[in-house]
Amino acid sequence: MTTQTHQPDLSVTPPYDVEAIRTGLLTDGIIACKGAFSREWAAAMREDVLAEFAVAIAREGGAIGRGPQRWYVEMHPEAFRGFLDLVTHPWVELVSEAMLGPDYRIVEIGFDIPFAGAKHQPWHRDFRTTPEMVNDHTFSSLAFNLTCVDTIEEMGPFEIAQGTQYEDGETFNHGMFPPESEFARYASLGVKKYPKMGDISARSALTIHRGTANLSADLSRPVLVLGVDAPGAGHEQLHDLQVTQAFWDTVPEKTKPHLACRVVTELEPIVQKHDIEGLVMGAEE
Repeated sequence: MTTQTHQPDLSVTPPYDVEAIRTGLLTDGIIACKGAFSREWAAAMREDVLAEFAVAIAREGGAIGRGPQRWYVEMHPEAFRGFLDLVTHPWVELVSEAMLGPDYRIVEIGFDIPFAGAKHQPWHRDFRTTPEMVNDHTFSSLAFNLTCVDTIEEMGPFEIAQGTQYEDGETFNHGMFPPESEFARYASLGVKKYPKMGDISARSALTIHRGTANLSADLSRPVLVLGVDAPGAGHEQLHDLQVTQAFWDTVPEKTKPHLACRVVTELEPIVQKHDIEGLVMGAEE
């Protein structure tokens, strides 16, 4: 088997360990950059996320159910004050280029919130895989996650079955949901994650994972999601990034080619296209 990786320009990058980045994503399927941002920055992110959720949940189709008491919302980049900080963070740029190539595309910004009462999601991956990704260990997409809170067990932490990103998925429902006969195996591989405010994680969207049950009385666990594609992956068709001209003018020139967005006169309400019905129907009681 061959591994598709790329050689980023390290002359302008802090001394991150590129080989550790590649090894982590090619083996476990997930890596993290601890303390990438300040807690104050993360607190502002939480404010923006909760403000956007209040608007989205009040609008028909604004928030998509991902299981009981769990919602996903896509947002406009300029609704998130830290958007440019995030997409220009050296670790995010390096990971994206190293795994997806110099022409990677930022296709999604949104957030997931499991509230108290959220159930275990079924084990799943975010997209179908391809024979090339299975056989050649190539990557077509990455999901960057940033927690808005310090994660504790009662909140229902994210759980990932490490090393499962290359399973072919031929027996998976819709190419995304493995049969229940495999759940015990994924549980044996599962590792729960407890990130802190300011941390960033990056994972293959194909690594099998789930949100676990939120057993708290009143705690939510908002998580920001940044979706990045390799050229031609096609996932941008599932999203609709929009920015105004005023915002576009503030985007660094080096970043503009990476944004898969429309420049519009007025921002339009986002219609979520990546509705994963199986997450609603398959949640454990």
